[in-house]
Amino acid sequence: MKKQVICSTVFPLLCILLLFLSVEAQTCSPSGKIKGKTPPPGQCNQENDSDCCKDGKWYTTYKCSPPVSSQTKATLTLNSFEPDGDGGAPSECDNQYHSDDDPVVALSTGWYNNGKRCLNYINIHGNGRSVRAKVVDECDSTMGCDSDHDYQPPCPNNIVDASKAVWKALGVPESDWGGMDIYWSDTD
Repeated sequence: MKKQVICSTVFPLLCILLLFLSVEAQTCSPSGKIKGKTPPPGQCNQENDSDCCKDGKWYTTYKCSPPVSSQTKATLTLNSFEPDGDGGAPSECDNQYHSDDDPVVALSTGWYNNGKRCLNYINIHGNGRSVRAKVVDECDSTMGCDSDHDYQPPCPNNIVDASKAVWKALGVPESDWGGMDIYWSDTD
């Protein structure tokens, strides 16, 4: 009761500022932009309908992702973790390639959390089904449009980039693979 009295009568502006800061701390704003450049011929693998950077186009970057909850909303995308796949280099977590027949994922930079989720499992819920997948890589939201990122744009901040095995386990028809709203959570 005393806090309410203080906020409503003594320091209303301070209370509004604290409320704003509390809400702001829970959001994820863009951290910058990078300018795209046309990849050298044959240098952007468009397997799984991956986008290639466009010369002069500005791409938004993020150092964060939305807060994680027991049902974190995300966009599921399709990625190959195999050699010569559209994922590019070996996975960040173990410096290995992974079979697309294994349920593995890359998470946007904020959710990847400097590798703290590496080789841990997450639960993915979509299309009325669930699947358990291992985090093996980062879907970089801070950089892109260079050789290290296969000349692809930075990932949005809400991506779970998944192998074919994840899409199959969710029962999504192959013709619909590519982008789907899902929920995910850390496993216990």
